Amino acid sequence: MPENTLPTKYDFAATEERIYEWWEKSGYFKPTNDPNQPGHDPSVKPFVISIPPPNVTGELHLGHAMFVSMEDLMIRYHRMKGEPTLWVPGSDHAGIATQLQVEKMLAKEGLHRDQLGREKFVERAWEWKRKYGGIIFQQIRRLGASCDWDRERFTLDEGLSKAVRESFVRLYEKGLIYRGPRMINWSPGLRTAVSDLEVEYSQEMGTLYFFKYMLADGSGEYVPVATTRPETILGDTAVAVHPEDERYQKFIGKEVLVPILGRRIPVIADEYVDRAFGTGGLKVTPGHDPNDYLIGQRHNLEVISMLDEAARVNENGGPYAGMDRFEARKKLWADMEAQGLVLKTEAYPMSVPRSQRGGEPVEPMVSTQWFVRIQPMADVALAAVQDGRIKIVPERFTKVYYNWLENIQDWCISRQLWWGHRIPVWYCADCGKMTVEREDPTCCAHCGSEKIKQDPDVLDTWFSSGLWPFSTLGWPEETPDYKYFYPTSVLETGYDILFFWVTRMIMDGLEFTGEAPFHTVYLHGLIRDEHGQKMSKSKGNVVDPLIVMNEMGTDALRFTLLVGSTPGSDVNLSLKKVEANRNFANKLWNISRFALGMLEQAPAAPEFEPAWTLADSWIWARLQALVREVDRLFANYQYGEAGRQIYEFIWSEFADWYVEIAKMQLAEGGDRAFYTAYTLVRVLDTSLRLLHPFTPFVTEELWGYLKQAAQEKSGAFAPAGGWEDALIVAKFPEPRDNEGWEAQKTADFAMVQEIVRAIRNMRTEKKVAPAKRIPAVLACGDRLHVLDKQGALISYMAGLDPAALVMEHEVDPKPSPAVAVVVMGIEIYLPLAGMVDTSEERARLERDLADTDGQIERLDKLLGSSFAEKAPAAVVEKERQKLATYRETAARLKEQIEALG
Repeated sequence: MPENTLPTKYDFAATEERIYEWWEKSGYFKPTNDPNQPGHDPSVKPFVISIPPPNVTGELHLGHAMFVSMEDLMIRYHRMKGEPTLWVPGSDHAGIATQLQVEKMLAKEGLHRDQLGREKFVERAWEWKRKYGGIIFQQIRRLGASCDWDRERFTLDEGLSKAVRESFVRLYEKGLIYRGPRMINWSPGLRTAVSDLEVEYSQEMGTLYFFKYMLADGSGEYVPVATTRPETILGDTAVAVHPEDERYQKFIGKEVLVPILGRRIPVIADEYVDRAFGTGGLKVTPGHDPNDYLIGQRHNLEVISMLDEAARVNENGGPYAGMDRFEARKKLWADMEAQGLVLKTEAYPMSVPRSQRGGEPVEPMVSTQWFVRIQPMADVALAAVQDGRIKIVPERFTKVYYNWLENIQDWCISRQLWWGHRIPVWYCADCGKMTVEREDPTCCAHCGSEKIKQDPDVLDTWFSSGLWPFSTLGWPEETPDYKYFYPTSVLETGYDILFFWVTRMIMDGLEFTGEAPFHTVYLHGLIRDEHGQKMSKSKGNVVDPLIVMNEMGTDALRFTLLVGSTPGSDVNLSLKKVEANRNFANKLWNISRFALGMLEQAPAAPEFEPAWTLADSWIWARLQALVREVDRLFANYQYGEAGRQIYEFIWSEFADWYVEIAKMQLAEGGDRAFYTAYTLVRVLDTSLRLLHPFTPFVTEELWGYLKQAAQEKSGAFAPAGGWEDALIVAKFPEPRDNEGWEAQKTADFAMVQEIVRAIRNMRTEKKVAPAKRIPAVLACGDRLHVLDKQGALISYMAGLDPAALVMEHEVDPKPSPAVAVVVMGIEIYLPLAGMVDTSEERARLERDLADTDGQIERLDKLLGSSFAEKAPAAVVEKERQKLATYRETAARLKEQIEALG
């Protein structure tokens, strides 16, 4: 808790860690109404988020900073609304990524995983996890994440491993998991299958190789063929041409010879062939190309695999066996050239599939793998969004979701790795059958033989991640946490993993629990640099959030990310914006210092009932309007806009206007000072509550000082429900209906603001020294009854001499020489002797008149159109009032021009 006196400056480095430790030690991150504690009420609905589990290999980047800030905002908001709130933290074992890190570590010791063996390698991986796995959580804490750390989970921990076994066995028993040969993406560097989603395509300049496929009949005729991967010729089992291609119709049904190997293969006709590509002749390699694989299935072609798991040519490659794929490419092409089979080569732009993790070119290969028959699950997941059980924010991603699920392919779930959930299938050496069990079996389920061996593969990481919302709460056991906190509420993540993760969770949740795992999917965008470029190490434009937090504070980074975001749109991050938001935190600090100083000087209690000033009423009306707007925006997931409006209110209304006026009001002493201090305390208290989900550290620190100072002063300054223990658990401001007086007070104060701005602008234009108090004459018309009570305020805010301020209904004759301006129908004259150039003044007034006449013409046209009949009456009336004010202003400007002679 803070000491008595608020320091002159905000020292975020000394504050953030202390406050975070205090929150955690005080148990504020834990849910109220905990189902494991006495007095639990199951009828009270909780708000629950499962954190997107960062990879255990991870180090904090801006993607983490974005989702942590956004989810923490949601969690803090719902906690302050009084809901039992749970944010479940955890990390992902990240199969490929972690195995790569451990292999790198071993390489430094001169070791390879094959030398260690599986068991020892897995032991080393766990050691690595224990040593480095917690780094990411320390960094997430730096961001202010108010997770319940006692409920932290890991995808390979015992409970989650049990959930993985259960789900695999259930899907297998339902016939939704099968094992068989199919075309997959093979990563030779990682020596494992990778899913379609883990393949990135890079645009690169390659080569198109043109060669002859000689007819087997010795006639010397040939089919010209072009390919970008000549080494796969060794696995060709046909040459295809388009059935309507007149150039090659005579060859259909004949045989050709595979270059160098001399294997006879047929020439077939298939409509897939693009007659305009290359030569119009297509070599067909069903073992190494997904499209060729489909052609092979249609024509019942043999599937020959010519590469091994390290992408070296295998025994099917004849003289090239044992060579690396790229080495074989060169040698085969040279041999074909020597035999006169080469036609030409040309540069060719191509899309190269590369492993997202390893970076090397991926090989399409036919391999025996485990798959999930996904369509039945996808259909159910599709229906959950279509019938409204799950809402996707922003809505435009719903179409993307539908499109993907309607065209989904079976999911390859096996990976040839050692780190991960091992597939719970055992093969019997005696009867050859498979045993699939929830617990490790000791013998074959079919013949009882003890000669059983477990499948060496592990499951794709996303298999366990898909179970995350319910496995982390105890499923498949009916734990108190699972029964109360599931289904969760909102799933918040980046739109880039909508297919990787979000759809899998929806499919799994519906399949295993019978319920949608959350009611809303909120997708945030990617973080780009200030020019909208994707951040990458090669471009040198990566922003390290830890450095930013060290230099400018966590709140400044959070506020920048949150206020710059709209659902599903990318955020351009500029360090200038972070700096501006650090300045905002400092501004908030200074406002609070002022308010606490004023509170100290004010009386402890009033003598009479309040007599609110116009400024008091205005700031209260604006605050209530803000609370209503923030409530509406939060309900619509427009957090960025809500933050922007809170910022604008605090800086442009509270600080720039009310705080300045408060100085004058407090100087009056007595009840005026009490009620001004009371208003300062109430507005600051409410503003800190509104801002807390965005910038938790600075608001908690200031609120602690505010509470302490108010309590020490008197109970009269306490909020309606009393002061809570901490801002993190304080009540979020609730919207209240207008009482009827607000619109008039707001309009009256807006008029005062316009007058003050106009006088300030004229002072600046005429270079009047800021400290110089000047006279003024105002012709107020029918607004005199409002303005004559605000003379002191106008004088104070506009730098006028109150003794020389004249406010009349009409002014005749007009003061001359004087600088004149008309705002909202009120004439303002500043008799600045020796500073008025008549011709310049006339030109300025004529410009103002032209602008005003333009507005009159626009509104005349608008109100003379169908708008007047179709628009709501209140809107039309507002435009009519504007027109009347402009007409009045035009008339007064004309008078002023005439007065200049």
